[in-house]
Amino acid sequence: MSAQRLQQLKGHILSEHEVTSMAGPVSPLSTHVLNIALGVPGSNVSLGLYRQDTSSEFWSLITTGTTNADGRCPGLITKEMFTSGVYKLRFETQQYWESIGETPFYPYVEIVFTVRDPGQKYHIPLLMSRFSYSTYRGS
Repeated sequence: MSAQRLQQLKGHILSEHEVTSMAGPVSPLSTHVLNIALGVPGSNVSLGLYRQDTSSEFWSLITTGTTNADGRCPGLITKEMFTSGVYKLRFETQQYWESIGETPFYPYVEIVFTVRDPGQKYHIPLLMSRFSYSTYRGS
């Protein structure tokens, strides 16, 4: 059954409130890993989310996760924990490339970004191949 058809049916099976509460809280920070060499999502990529301490400049680990089959890692941080500051997403790319039989050039990728307005939604995608990567602030 197509995802579009399932979306149409969900309202007939559960109320919108029940569907939303089952999905869990929406994170104000999201990411999406794409393997642009093969044109597929980067699934099973381990990652960590860190926040920099303003006084010491040390990084504190907030959470870890693994991308799903669609290359996404939902639920990275709650709205309450998401405050202004400098954050870092660290993606363990070596494990990913080796798991699909490729030899990587970059053993990991770190994306450092500043959150000035934690009320906004921040989307930080990672587009990668074995020999390159890029990112941007998405929506």
